[in-house]
Amino acid sequence: MANGQELTAKSRPPTADRRTPKADCRKQTLVSVLVAYATRHGATREIAEAVAASLRADGLEADALPVKGVRSLDEYTAVVLGAPLYMFHLHADARRFLSRHRRALEEMPVAVFAGGPYGEAGEEVWREVRASLDKELAKFAWLSPVSVEVVGGRFDPTALRFPWSWLPALKGMPASDLRDWEAIRAWAGALVARLHPEPVREGV
Repeated sequence: MANGQELTAKSRPPTADRRTPKADCRKQTLVSVLVAYATRHGATREIAEAVAASLRADGLEADALPVKGVRSLDEYTAVVLGAPLYMFHLHADARRFLSRHRRALEEMPVAVFAGGPYGEAGEEVWREVRASLDKELAKFAWLSPVSVEVVGGRFDPTALRFPWSWLPALKGMPASDLRDWEAIRAWAGALVARLHPEPVREGV
């Protein structure tokens, strides 16, 4: 899947909501989601932004930020990680993100989406991409995603970089975009219930 340019993560100023006293947290659970993405050409960023927008429309707080700019997960209660698959492997930045933030991710709900299929990809290609994603995630035995989704990718032959730009088979392929925005928003909507941390009972 072709993906996009990295964006610089903007630090968020502390707010009263994010600094809610523990006593108040027992009465209501604030869900703040980080939609973190790895990308080369922008396609995954656009998906991450659509997911974050859908979560906000459903009443959750959500930020879409590139994984490279994420230093801490302290502000968040859940994470959605998005990345493309290249040559059957998850984007290296996404793998580093999982390793770097393992301790925090073990304590919160995590969902994952990955892009791969493009062009005239048939059902077999989609199955192969899903198998590759499952194999990549299995390398992080501690990770138990609440949801894993494969989404279509965007391909632009004019955006190819070395060494892909030297492959005639790729250079000769037409541009394509298999991202199904309705399906992406539907998946994001289904995440709402799964991204809520387990509620804390009063008196506990």
